[in-house]
Amino acid sequence: MHTSIEFPNIGIHLESVGNHISVFGFDIAYYGIIIGFGILAGILIAVLEAKWTGQNPEDYYDLAIYAVIFAIIGARIYYVVFSWDMYKDQLLSIFNIRQGGLAIYGGVIAAVITVIIFARIKKLSAPLLMDTAGLGLVAGQMIGRWGNFFNREAFGEYTDGLLAMRLPVDAVRGSDITKMMREHMETVEGVSYIQVHPTFLYESLWCLLILVLLLVYRRHKKFNGEVFLLYLAGYGFGRFWIERLRTDQLLLPGIGFPVSQLLAGVLVVVSVGLIIYKRRKARYFD
Repeated sequence: MHTSIEFPNIGIHLESVGNHISVFGFDIAYYGIIIGFGILAGILIAVLEAKWTGQNPEDYYDLAIYAVIFAIIGARIYYVVFSWDMYKDQLLSIFNIRQGGLAIYGGVIAAVITVIIFARIKKLSAPLLMDTAGLGLVAGQMIGRWGNFFNREAFGEYTDGLLAMRLPVDAVRGSDITKMMREHMETVEGVSYIQVHPTFLYESLWCLLILVLLLVYRRHKKFNGEVFLLYLAGYGFGRFWIERLRTDQLLLPGIGFPVSQLLAGVLVVVSVGLIIYKRRKARYFD
């Protein structure tokens, strides 16, 4: 397998980009390392935000233990459910996540449920927990998306735009290669290449923008839960557009519409509606 990754229109040529390191003969996937780093960064940001807002940081260390475990389980279940044809004949492969296969929205859903239960047990404010942890969540997503870079997955349709990414055909899954990609395929010294939208990069940059905006806005929030709703709306807005570009979409059975694109659109509408309603209500009582 050839391991180069190129961004030809901005002059970046990486000759050898592996997807794992070996420690004492055991292969450790970069995907897992990056996801782990993203989780740690997210926890750190949430803890720092808790200190800044006068909350007990220990609550967030405790929450992280449960939220991370159930978020990973939720992300995997979401992916497997909507990719069932890939797993129905190889059930044991469901438990192998080293090569990817985690859906962010599945993780978010599981994390929200975990926060609600945790808040009820600890007698804390679930909306405040979500505001605080949400900053860490979007930071973790920003970092975690780079796991897709090393796995050469979560890319979009053919493009010759500024950020176009070029990948060797033998390094990607055949099911992710579209007719348009094949029509624009190039062969250099016997190696075939496709050129695609680096949608993982788009999403990572979008999450960075959301994180910056949330950090600036959080001082002006009118009610607990507003920052998290803004995250859902902002991320959903970007994801709705980015998902349309991807060639590995998870589709609704019988309909064929990208499930994450539909969910993103619904969350934008619901989140914006709740923000408007809650802000008007807060102004009325002021």
